[in-house]
Amino acid sequence: MTVNFALLGAGRIGKVHARAIAASVDARLVAVSDAFADAAQTVAEAYGCAVCSIDEVETDKSIDAVVVCTPTDTHADLIERFARAGKAVFCEKPIDLDLARVKHCLGVVEETGAVLMVGFNRRFDPHFAAVRAAIDEGRIGPVEMVQITSRDPGPPPIGYIESSGGILRDMTIHDFDMARFLLGEEPDTVFATASVLVDPAIGEAGDFDSVSVILTTASGRQCSISNSRRATYGYDQRIEVLGAEGAVAAENQRPVSIEIADARGFTRPPLHDFFMTRYTEAYAAEIAAFVAAIAGGKPAAPSGEDGLRALALADAALLSVRERRAVKLSEIL
Repeated sequence: MTVNFALLGAGRIGKVHARAIAASVDARLVAVSDAFADAAQTVAEAYGCAVCSIDEVETDKSIDAVVVCTPTDTHADLIERFARAGKAVFCEKPIDLDLARVKHCLGVVEETGAVLMVGFNRRFDPHFAAVRAAIDEGRIGPVEMVQITSRDPGPPPIGYIESSGGILRDMTIHDFDMARFLLGEEPDTVFATASVLVDPAIGEAGDFDSVSVILTTASGRQCSISNSRRATYGYDQRIEVLGAEGAVAAENQRPVSIEIADARGFTRPPLHDFFMTRYTEAYAAEIAAFVAAIAGGKPAAPSGEDGLRALALADAALLSVRERRAVKLSEIL
């Protein structure tokens, strides 16, 4: 079965997904829609697809699925619209910045029986997936502690920060999903601290650029998360899981994995410079998993519920920062 896709939103992340669709032998990009005609035309020319309006995508019976890469405040409306149109929906995170709106949206998805997958691509990174596999195989025994480091090379434009929902809902939300993916239990308590250490303009925009979070489950399992909008040495993405019988870790990746030894010592090439190159394989595997869910008529994962829970953890973390206390997830959900 070949799944015909329409891409909604032809910006930076839209182009990443267009490339991932093109890389799948079971998927075909047939349409692209964007409010900016030039952006849509660029994708259309690169992948040989048609430029369409949202209305045309909705009514085109040959289109099986849509990939939603539009601004966050349009996600929930588009999910509902295309679920009712009988199309499978892949949506970039988050579904919405408001939990009540997310819950309503998921109600529509359940009512229509639509396939919905949320874009937490890091689950599909082969290195992080291997960490999960080592846990599932019992190689390190029961999980006790997880450490997640996620630091960007530099901050995004202030205009993006003002509309993103803030670092906890935009950046840390990926790490909240990864924590749930690795802990094996749902976090029930969140304690977070946040500062403005990189750029005062980020604080003036009402956000933070440096965040530390500790998640705890009911049994006491812990996850610590370290986020920064500035890592001068590259895109820093590391995970370590400590179990009762050992540990497993995924180290930083480089475009070229070599090491040079000379009189000055041992040196290695720099890290990837951002998510578009670091997670290329993850984006491709993510779309492949979505296609498989559609073809098999099965629920997709990460699911809408996964999106809801990651957002709830972000909201709990923000409350923790504001009130300088540990927050129970039951206060949020």
